[in-house]
Amino acid sequence: MPRYSTAFRAKMIEKMLGPSPRSATALSGETGISQATLSRWLREARSMGVMTKDKKKRKSRRRWTPAERLRVVLAAEGLSADDLGALLRREGLHSRDLERWREQALVGLQSDTGKGKETEEQRRIRELHRELRRKDKALAETAALLALKKKAQAIWGDEDDDTENGS
Repeated sequence: MPRYSTAFRAKMIEKMLGPSPRSATALSGETGISQATLSRWLREARSMGVMTKDKKKRKSRRRWTPAERLRVVLAAEGLSADDLGALLRREGLHSRDLERWREQALVGLQSDTGKGKETEEQRRIRELHRELRRKDKALAETAALLALKKKAQAIWGDEDDDTENGS
């Protein structure tokens, strides 16, 4: 049974996962290595996390602070299409990001939705929470009364105080 080097195995795995991936069966026909061996190599590589479908790791997305977002929105105002494109490329942004940030800035600046004023939806939510708490308390009280009633029946039975045992 031939032994294959780690580099050779990696090359075969790369052919199965690369930009134009080939199946283990097709690669087996090309190389003469059994399909089961190729499949096992692929399975082992995936389980060890050594090889993934994306060889290049994605760049982590930049976290933009509100101040940075506002700076870019203000810098983009009044620019021509070419200059705007250059700004977006330089900052690594897409035009959708810029539009979304512009909308968020406008919403944040509107006086109707300021922190001091409560929207109709927020008021309704607050009322529903209050009603839910009230109903939870009532339910807990009812459950406690039922439990007490059952305990009382277990202790004293179903007889009334006014009745005699024989009647």
